Amino acid sequence: MAEDVDQRALDEVVRFTSDLIRIDTTNHGGGDCRERPAAEYAAEHLAGAGLEPALLERTPGRTNVVARIRGTDPSADALLLHGHLDVVPARAEDWRVHPFSGEVRDGVLWGRGAVDMKNMDAMILAVVRNWARQGFRPRRDIVIAFTADEEASAEDGAGFLAERHPDLFEGCTEAIGESGAFTFHDGSGRQLYPVAAGERGTAWLKLSARGRAGHGSKVNGDNAVTRLAAAVARIGEYEWPLRLTPTVRAALTELAAVYGVDARTYGVHLAPGDTPPAAVDAGPVDIDGLLAKLGPAASLVEATVRNSANPTMLDAGYKINVIPGEAVAHVDGRCLPGGEEEFLTTLDRLTGPDVQWEFQHRTPALQAPVDSPTYARMRAAVEAFAPEGHVVPYCMSGGTDAKQFSVLGITGYGFAPLKLPEGFDYQALFHGVDERVPVEALHFGVRVLDRFLRNA
Repeated sequence: MAEDVDQRALDEVVRFTSDLIRIDTTNHGGGDCRERPAAEYAAEHLAGAGLEPALLERTPGRTNVVARIRGTDPSADALLLHGHLDVVPARAEDWRVHPFSGEVRDGVLWGRGAVDMKNMDAMILAVVRNWARQGFRPRRDIVIAFTADEEASAEDGAGFLAERHPDLFEGCTEAIGESGAFTFHDGSGRQLYPVAAGERGTAWLKLSARGRAGHGSKVNGDNAVTRLAAAVARIGEYEWPLRLTPTVRAALTELAAVYGVDARTYGVHLAPGDTPPAAVDAGPVDIDGLLAKLGPAASLVEATVRNSANPTMLDAGYKINVIPGEAVAHVDGRCLPGGEEEFLTTLDRLTGPDVQWEFQHRTPALQAPVDSPTYARMRAAVEAFAPEGHVVPYCMSGGTDAKQFSVLGITGYGFAPLKLPEGFDYQALFHGVDERVPVEALHFGVRVLDRFLRNA
C-alpha cells in the first residue's frame, strides 16, 4: 500500500494535539470560555499551508476559524470538515497526569481533548500541511471549520457561523466531524469501527411547579416541591416505546451479520430504499433478544432505539422549615428522528396539569444515508488500514455541531478515526477522567483521514 502521509505529518499530529491540549479552552458554560488562543494557533498552521483562514467571533474571545481548500473540480459539491476547539472542565487532582499537560508518556498522549476533540483538530491540520508539501489538491472543495462553544450551546460557534456566515459554506452538501471510526473491542477478539450516520435530537427542559409558600410544620396540600417531585419521578420511571429509525435498523442489521445472526428473526428488517432521512416506526420487534445476541456491541445501539428523558437537576427551597412557593427541575431529553411529536405529548402527560415545562435548548435529530458514496469511501479508508475491522453505521445518542450545520442543508457524518488497543474505552474517555490517546492511534487517524479525503 502506497504511503501518502509522510513522517513529518505523523510527528506533527502528535505535536499539534499536545500543543492544543496545553491551551486551556475549558467551556464552563454560560459563556465562560475563551477559544481565541487555540483558534489563532490553528489559523497560523492553516496559513502555513497556503490557506487564508478567517477568524470570526460573535463574542470577544469566542473565536472560530474557517478556511477553504479549492478542489480541482469546480462543479463538485463541497465537503465540510469540522472540529471544535473547546473542552469540558477537568479537575487536576482527579487525574494521574495533569489534564492540560499534553504529556506523552509510554506512547500515550494525555490531556483534556485527547479524544474530544483536539486530536481530530490536529489530524486536520497535519493532513492539510502534508498536502501543501506534496502540492496535492482534492477533487472537491473542502471547507475547514474549527468552532467555539460546541460543549455548551454552540451559539458562539457553529450556530453563529451557520446563521451569520452561511456564505463561507457555499456548495457544502456533506460534513465530517466527531465521533466515529474508532476501534470498539467486543471482548471476543472482534474489532468494530462504528461510523456515525445519525444523532438524536437535543431537548433540554426546565420544569417549574408553583404552590403555596408556608411554614414547614403546617399541612400544605399545595406544595410545589411535592408536585415537582411527583412529575420528576414519573419522567424518570417512564419506559419509552421502541422506535427504530433506518440508521438504527442498518446498525442492528450489520452488527447482527458480524455475529452470524439473522436480524429478521427478531423482527428487524432493512428493506431496499430504507434510507434516511425517512423515519420508521418499529413493528413487532424482539429488541431485547437481538441486543442480547450482540453482547458488548449492543452498547453501540441500545441508547438509540427510543426517545429518552433523564432528570438531572433539582432546585427548591432555601430553609428546611420553609415550604417554597416554587420548585424547578431540569431534564435532559433526547429525540429520535420522527419522534418529536411523541416526545411533546408524552412530556405533557407525565408532567401533568400542575407542572409547566419549556425548552431550554433544542436541536434537531439527524440522519445520513448509509448507502451513499461518501459512506462507502469512509468504510474503504478504514478497511485499508484496519482490514481486520468491521465498519458499521450507528446513531449517536448525543449530538455534535452537525446539528447546527444541518440548517444549511449539510448532511453530517461522524468520522474521527482512531485505532485503539484493547482496554482503551473510547466512549468512557469522552468527558471522563484521564482522557488520553495512544500516539499510534493518532498516526492511524491521519492516514485514514488522508485516504478518505483524497478520494472524497
